[in-house]
Amino acid sequence: MARASRNRHRFWRDPALPHLEARSIEDGQEVCYGWHSHSTFSIGLVTGGASDFRIGAECHRVGAGTVVLMNPDEAHACNPLDSRPWSYRMLYADAAWLAAVEGETVFRPFSPHLSRDAELAGRLDRLFGVLFDPEPDSAGRAAAVRSFFTGLRQALGGVPSTVDEDGGHAALDRAADFISAHCTQPLRLADIAEVSGLSPSYLVRSFKARYGLTPHAYQINRRIQFGRRELQRGRPIVEVALDAGFADQAHFQRAFKRHVAATPGQYMRWE
Repeated sequence: MARASRNRHRFWRDPALPHLEARSIEDGQEVCYGWHSHSTFSIGLVTGGASDFRIGAECHRVGAGTVVLMNPDEAHACNPLDSRPWSYRMLYADAAWLAAVEGETVFRPFSPHLSRDAELAGRLDRLFGVLFDPEPDSAGRAAAVRSFFTGLRQALGGVPSTVDEDGGHAALDRAADFISAHCTQPLRLADIAEVSGLSPSYLVRSFKARYGLTPHAYQINRRIQFGRRELQRGRPIVEVALDAGFADQAHFQRAFKRHVAATPGQYMRWE
């Protein structure tokens, strides 16, 4: 059953479509993010105002009608200009599910990171209209999402993805996998370095160059992703905070807001 939101944040989920999540910000004047990444593929539409969109080494000024795209584990941040109001909608899709929709065995990254194509923006806007429709229709939503994603790569111009095929990142992948598997536990840089086979100093430099985050920041990011999943299950915030590895609820709430630009309580109020 839909729940009415009493704040600027609206989160949408449908138990019948567990591979998807959406959010809407109507007035993002105070909605600011630190550097973070998602395990999902993320695509958003700026619906009003303007903001700075940073992803990797890129920095773009984006305004209404701009579509932004973030592949899994790409560090990014998007914040309003001079604390002026802006609005946007975001859709998060499970990468493995999206690969299956495209008929692929593994997820292929999308590029470029933004589009100002009016037709694509209109299609995405209509999709959000279907998702946030107060009348539940899971089958209709599923069909609309599939239709959008099956045509997305072509709408972006069929730009080929850039995937590292040389295996040169294997050591960093081992480090990232180790952090992800043990993110809720105390981790020492020395332990991560041992798993990767790299020296601690080289690991920190190379890891940040690859993922846009230091190993410690990557761990906190993974803890927040863990926390989001547990909050979706309706668990108490204080329990989630401790299970995620934070010292207390206050520490969790501060980190959560930096990464999600919403409090855990706001995140739990979904439609």
